[in-house]
Parts: sequence; structure tokens; C-alpha cells
Amino acid sequence: MKYMLLMQFGPQSGIAPMDAWSPEDIKAHIEFMHDVNRGLVEAGEFVDAQGLAMPDQARIVRAGEGGVPVVTDGPFPETKEFLVGYWIVDCEGPERAYALAAHISAAPGLNGEPLNMPIEVRQVMAAPAQEL
Repeated sequence: MKYMLLMQFGPQSGIAPMDAWSPEDIKAHIEFMHDVNRGLVEAGEFVDAQGLAMPDQARIVRAGEGGVPVVTDGPFPETKEFLVGYWIVDCEGPERAYALAAHISAAPGLNGEPLNMPIEVRQVMAAPAQEL
């Protein structure tokens, strides 16, 4: 079963922004994430993982007349949480996905303290059967 683990960030999380972290804290956090990815690869559970640009670089796109892209800034100022990265894992079931999410949640942050950041876990749905 495939699951997407979504790493959320926002002011209500109580997590200091990375620009307040020391270079050593940032390095420890990034090394932790690399170790997570290596462990997933070694376990045969890794499908994909990506960090995302900050929300100020996001754009909202809709189809305009004739399918021409209409691009606007986004997300909007009222957005308090935003997605900073994700993993797609292929594991035995939800319990394993929850265990992986809990491990990622405890990534080191400011002063090496575990972040305990929220990680949303969602099953990746399979495509319908070909005969449909």
C-alpha cells in the first residue's frame, strides 16, 4: 500500500522558522532527513520524497478561455499552514505509515530538540480497474 506523508508547517505549530536556527541545527535536521530517506530505500519502502519551495513562490493556475493558463499569486495571506515537503512510501499498511510519520515528526530542530511537527498520512489511491 502506498501512503503520502505530508510535512506541514505554520505559526500555530510552535516551531521556530529555520531562519532562527543555527547552521548546526539546520545541518542536523537535513542529515536526519537524508537518514530517513536512506532507511526507506534500504527497507524497500521509498517511492519519492521532495522538499517544496516556500509559499511566496507558489502560484494558483486555472484554465482560462481556450485553456490558456491564468496564473495568480497564492496561497493567500489567510493561509496559516503550508506544505514544506512530502514522502511517498510503499509499506505494509497504515500502522507502518504511522510509525514512519512519527519518526519523521521527531526530526531535530532548534537546539536539537525534536520538532514534533504534524505529519499528515494519506493513502495513495489505486487507479480503477482497466475495464471501467
